[in-house]
Amino acid sequence: MATATLPETELPTLTNEEISRYSRHLILPEVGMEGQQRLKAAKVLCVGTGGLGAPLALYLAAAGVGTLGLVDFDTVDASNLQRQIIHSTATVGKLKVDSAEIMLKGLNPHMKVVKHNTMLTSANALEILKGYDIVADGTDNFQTRYLVNDACVLLGIPNAYGSIYRFEGQASVFATEDGPCYRCLYPEPPPPGLVPSCAEGGVLGILPGLLGMIQATEVIKHILGIGDSLAGRLLLVDALAMSFRTLKLRKNPDCPVCGTHPTVTALIDYDQFCGIERPKSVGPLEVAQNKAVADSPVVDGIPQIGVQELKRRLDAKEDFYLLDVREPHEAKIVHIGAPLIPVGELARRVGELVAQKDRKIVVHCKSGGRSQKAALILKNAGFTDVENLSGGILAWADKIDPTLPKY
Repeated sequence: MATATLPETELPTLTNEEISRYSRHLILPEVGMEGQQRLKAAKVLCVGTGGLGAPLALYLAAAGVGTLGLVDFDTVDASNLQRQIIHSTATVGKLKVDSAEIMLKGLNPHMKVVKHNTMLTSANALEILKGYDIVADGTDNFQTRYLVNDACVLLGIPNAYGSIYRFEGQASVFATEDGPCYRCLYPEPPPPGLVPSCAEGGVLGILPGLLGMIQATEVIKHILGIGDSLAGRLLLVDALAMSFRTLKLRKNPDCPVCGTHPTVTALIDYDQFCGIERPKSVGPLEVAQNKAVADSPVVDGIPQIGVQELKRRLDAKEDFYLLDVREPHEAKIVHIGAPLIPVGELARRVGELVAQKDRKIVVHCKSGGRSQKAALILKNAGFTDVENLSGGILAWADKIDPTLPKY
């Protein structure tokens, strides 16, 4: 395994305190004094300090990685604590990079934490990634995964990749000199909404711990130049079966980023690439003509309404049909009284809504993603007046009824 760290003559020295701290590493011949010095000299960037980034960053800090960069723009929410073990109840509401720094410095005061409190974009990714020895991608959306992949390939930086969903996960190392990249495995992103996020589909709390530690292991092996890398292999983890399978991956010579004749030579618009349509604003003339419409952007032809507007209509007893497209177990957690047809069953059960075809239908889910997909299903089935509740039942609990539980 190749390593991209300093030659032995330029490696930093270890203090007596560090020698004592890392003694269990130092007595491993495969690590030893030089290996620990390489860890101290290394610069690793963790993209995300959530489910994957939490155990990943903690174990890299414990191992003695000298500089750990953190990219995250979110704040800590109580719902994160079921799996994001780098944060705590005391740091709810804090920026995640600040919360993570507290835990990391408490674990290992000898390391340096570089905080990038920003969303990773095509405009800043190359500048942020530049100078790091390896990147660990702990993101949860396809736009950022392709962005991280392409930036790593362009900069020649390996990418320790991990992803999770419900009870399963994947891990690999992409963008090495001779190995495949993420695009070799997934040339095209899935259609928007096809793969639910963890917020929509759920995740077993321990699963990101498993995958994050695998990522950390690959990072440490790369720095030390030992073992067999996951480059060229995809590790599949099934936590329910406790099974681990490995698939061989090949570098695609026609890959548009890492192939023989690359066509992607600069970072692109990854929202557009992944089919994510930004809400369309309404022009001045329409604002003057229809203030209600102006306050409601349109996405893929579906008007988006806010929870305040929904409450106004309910209070005014206006004639419309409110439809919940979450799963039955979610409705048991919290509901606002709407009939339930899960989005996965909607296409075959659309006949149940024939009586509502001439009424306005407002569709809601947890946060607005699945209900947008359901609204499109209804529109394609001939329902002409369908709206999506932006923010879903979480926004209702935030802005209308704070007594409701949030999940």
